[in-house]
Amino acid sequence: MAMWSLLGARGVDVLAWESFGKGWVTDITAQLRLDDIRVLEADYGALPDLSRVDCDRDVVFTWNGTTSGVRVPDGSWIAEDRAGLTLCDATSAVLAQDIPWSRIDAATFSWQKVLGGEAAHGMLVLSPRAVERLESRTPTWPMPKLFRLVTKGRLNEGIFRGDTINTPSLLCVEDVLDALRWAEGLGGLTALRARADANLAAVERWVGRSAWARFLASDPAIRSNTSICLKIAKERCAHLSKEQKAGLPRRMADLLDRERVAHDINAYRDAPPGLRLWGGATVETADMEAVLPWLDWSFATLVDAQ
Repeated sequence: MAMWSLLGARGVDVLAWESFGKGWVTDITAQLRLDDIRVLEADYGALPDLSRVDCDRDVVFTWNGTTSGVRVPDGSWIAEDRAGLTLCDATSAVLAQDIPWSRIDAATFSWQKVLGGEAAHGMLVLSPRAVERLESRTPTWPMPKLFRLVTKGRLNEGIFRGDTINTPSLLCVEDVLDALRWAEGLGGLTALRARADANLAAVERWVGRSAWARFLASDPAIRSNTSICLKIAKERCAHLSKEQKAGLPRRMADLLDRERVAHDINAYRDAPPGLRLWGGATVETADMEAVLPWLDWSFATLVDAQ
């Protein structure tokens, strides 16, 4: 919605270092078909060179790469006096990581990640500069009804007041309100961030002792505290065939699922083979610490069986 409504007035720098960022690249290049596009890419586990970003252009990026475990370290690379707009997919970052809101012009995130609310519900946050773009420029392409943020040349403020545009499940609304009350009772935003940080710290301590587990993001400065992505050290599986290496994390995940220890911890389907642990604020650090010896058990069980 934000891209279809806001892009087109300037050239665009779009950053991609995992599958969802690459999806925005596809939308911009193949669907919107803008004329002036620069794609800045990096492999899983790394970031593009942020010094190359031109903030006089519009910039589209994910704050936290959910499928790679890589996040931008901070907002210092985003110019405060930028002429372009910054559009940020902050889905698995908001409420768990420090977002410099003064440097973001359009941000989206979903309830279900850090708060643990129902999936399929998203939030859109716009800066005054983004609103000015909406009200001063009409996109040249047809706009689906669902994407229309402007009515008669003015921002449709009802969308942001909570007016019923397309009726959501009110049970889902009550669920997220309950989650917000839970978060407030913990100590609010500071406490939510601290819980996610503690989960990452627990995994970091374990990886530091592990003979086989490594972070996909080797640089701690860009390592996600929510989508914690692991890979298997090459030297620990050198005796396995290529197919066995690729399939080992999935077999570990399946084994732990059957043991009812951990569920859905295999790496995302487009990511390199590995494991992915969710470290958001809804996860108790004691539970994170409890699952780690089971990872060791599954690795030993399957590798010793080869």
